[in-house]
Amino acid sequence: MARTAAVDKRRAILEAAIRVFARQGYHATRVSDIADEAGVAYGLVYHYFRSKEAVMTELFSERWSLLLAASNEIYAEALPPKEKLDRIAGFIIDSYRHDPELMTVIIVEVTRAANSFGRTHLPEISAAYDVVAKIVADAQRDGDFHSGIDANFVGMWFYGAIEQLLSGWIFELIPAADEEFDRARRMLVEMICGGLELRG
Repeated sequence: MARTAAVDKRRAILEAAIRVFARQGYHATRVSDIADEAGVAYGLVYHYFRSKEAVMTELFSERWSLLLAASNEIYAEALPPKEKLDRIAGFIIDSYRHDPELMTVIIVEVTRAANSFGRTHLPEISAAYDVVAKIVADAQRDGDFHSGIDANFVGMWFYGAIEQLLSGWIFELIPAADEEFDRARRMLVEMICGGLELRG
């Protein structure tokens, strides 16, 4: 029972941190802000996390590990390369659709923070690019995609395009409705694959 209560408190702190980071930004957030949002004593946050950065690291690592696991499962399936890319894009976009505050924090505070938090997590971020690069390289080897484009660049372009798309929703530059999420995913994959597929 005590262990369950501890897990619940820890989860409550993480969920509170998502809301505060999304609302006022990582750098403007104090540990006391997270404690207030979670309705717990200031010291309890430090009981579970040694710093504000440790809270952010856990939030990022939890979500990113799910993305990497899903991407690797998709890569291992016997699917056409375009469908693999579509499913990875769909996983990321659905993550935003169902948990926009957390994805806002990851995009704004991690993947765009190239000189600070993002640099710390470059290995995990690069691992996601690498899965896309492997899909493209396999398709090039099999003759489905032409070989004139570096697969590693495609991995970065793919995630760059998705990051810009999510930023459009975060900053309310484009509509955020179910049909728009699906349409945007299709357009993104068509754009990427349109430059890779063999002609004629």
